[in-house]
Amino acid sequence: MAFLSDRLSRVKPSPTMTITARAAELKAAGRDIISLSAGEPDLDTPEHVRTAAKAAIDAGHTRYTAVDGTPALKTAICAKFLRDNDLHYEPQQVTVASGGKQVLWNALLATLNPGDEVIIPAPYWVSYPDMVAMAGGKPVVVPTGPETGYRLTAAALDAAITPRTKWLIFNSPSNPTGAGYDAAALRALTEVLLAHPQVWVMSDDMYEHLVFDDFRFVTPAQVEPRLKRRVLTVNGVSKAYAMTGWRIGYAAGPEALIRAMAKVQSQSTSNPCSVSQMAALAALTGPQDFLTENRALFQRRRDLVVQALDACPGVTCPVPEGAFYVYPDIAGCIGRTSARGRKIDTDEDFAAALLEETGVAVVFGAAFGRAPAFRVSYAAADELLRRACGRIAEFCAGLR
Repeated sequence: MAFLSDRLSRVKPSPTMTITARAAELKAAGRDIISLSAGEPDLDTPEHVRTAAKAAIDAGHTRYTAVDGTPALKTAICAKFLRDNDLHYEPQQVTVASGGKQVLWNALLATLNPGDEVIIPAPYWVSYPDMVAMAGGKPVVVPTGPETGYRLTAAALDAAITPRTKWLIFNSPSNPTGAGYDAAALRALTEVLLAHPQVWVMSDDMYEHLVFDDFRFVTPAQVEPRLKRRVLTVNGVSKAYAMTGWRIGYAAGPEALIRAMAKVQSQSTSNPCSVSQMAALAALTGPQDFLTENRALFQRRRDLVVQALDACPGVTCPVPEGAFYVYPDIAGCIGRTSARGRKIDTDEDFAAALLEETGVAVVFGAAFGRAPAFRVSYAAADELLRRACGRIAEFCAGLR
């Protein structure tokens, strides 16, 4: 349409939301659908958090707050960074927004000029490149593969940096692969970044508390303190605390950047929901023991799904270090035909046929910048996962 902006033409709708919506349509029409497309825990928000939110409403915490977070929540976030990451921040170095996505958007809009480059390792969360493009920047996608465990190498990072590079967007554990960077792997990247003082780091730590086996989470500013002055450390309560709908994300970084992000937010959404901020305060300052229980739950589900999918014909499923996703390679399925006669030329074809023929919704790998593969979210009940994996196995066995 002629009145729409040129900027919008550079942006695609979120594939995960599109597939999730299609699965919901089929389910509403009476189909037996198992959706493993959305990155959302199937757990309830902890009781003490819900109780705090109800009390906040009754106490009248329903008015505007400071534009980028209440002093109490910012203080709690500072305490969280010190407790969990050995990072010291002052409240004026902290921002709170309506979800981690808004934090990232605020930072990009506040810092990017036309032509500025942002390095994004692939596979990537689907929104990273489009947010960069909307903010006027140029996404520079750096492919990774199974041979490096879907991790960016120091050599690949160094080769991607140019004088126009402004940000590296870094995500560990990763959505969609679940790949995590230990201290040694991350230190190799920070050594490169130290040699390029124009490059800032946007560290998306949203899955910090969802790590498995003996993997230990670390974040860039923690591994290399000399980088802290150009790192924005982003987190939130959505995944670990099962609070996706509460829409609270936060970040800490240099005060000048935080002020600039607050300016953006002041002219867009203004403050995050006051009640949600009180709930996030309870989440960060209240009991944390349930995080250990949740990790065990998701690790069990990970093992169930990896074992089942890795046994499917044409599928290779790596074992992720964290998050609640697996990212199976399906090169062995491409170029074949499904049992109902659909040609599988791409991973998008695979995902579409899988949904229509078996009722299992997954997200195709090209949406994340690396094909042929698909992403499964195992944030679902064990029985649903068993049924879904059984259907995927039958579908793959029927390819010819």
